[in-house]
Amino acid sequence: MTGIPRLDDPHGFICSHTALMAPPLVPEVSLHLAVETVAIWEQTEEALGEMGLPPPFWAFAWAGGQALARYCLDNPGMVAGKRVLDFAAGGAVSGIAAMKAGAASVEACELDAFAIAAIETNAAANGVTLTPRLGDLVGLDEGWDVVLAGDVFYEAEPARVIGSWLEKLNARGATVLIGDPGRSFLPQDKLERLAEYTVPVTRDLEDREVRQAKVWKYR
Repeated sequence: MTGIPRLDDPHGFICSHTALMAPPLVPEVSLHLAVETVAIWEQTEEALGEMGLPPPFWAFAWAGGQALARYCLDNPGMVAGKRVLDFAAGGAVSGIAAMKAGAASVEACELDAFAIAAIETNAAANGVTLTPRLGDLVGLDEGWDVVLAGDVFYEAEPARVIGSWLEKLNARGATVLIGDPGRSFLPQDKLERLAEYTVPVTRDLEDREVRQAKVWKYR
């Protein structure tokens, strides 16, 4: 039936309900993105909700992820030759940028199968190879050299847990880069700002047309 998501074919659903385009801050990267915010939300909301999956966050290039991607491309020495984790990757804009900047490898983790399919589809569109990881990696340390975390500090309790984990990775010696457009629970007192970008965003999602997204690292 027309308009009903094919939950057994996430790659096909992504290709059918998005368009391949470049995020405004990162023209070097192409992503399968939603053309109409409300439309893709409505197309997936009921069916995905019944399966216990989140809304299609993977269909948007969020400002924090774009900032991380821009930073990696402009500062390739941060990731070149390194083993990188793109945490809560969404459509993997920052992970793809890290590969384009010369990373030795990138693992991109997300919590639902549609996001994993988006990561795979977007990686193929950019001619890079990412290793998708389905599941929650918070608390794990698999020896990553660099951890990219975009837009992860928007809810209090997850922010506390994720922040504690990222601090431990940083203390161990990993380079932890955070992309954030001013989310409420960012622990700024523990961070040092590396860069700031003006990012055009979707008013339907952010209630504004631009956000000031910053890249941070732990002090």
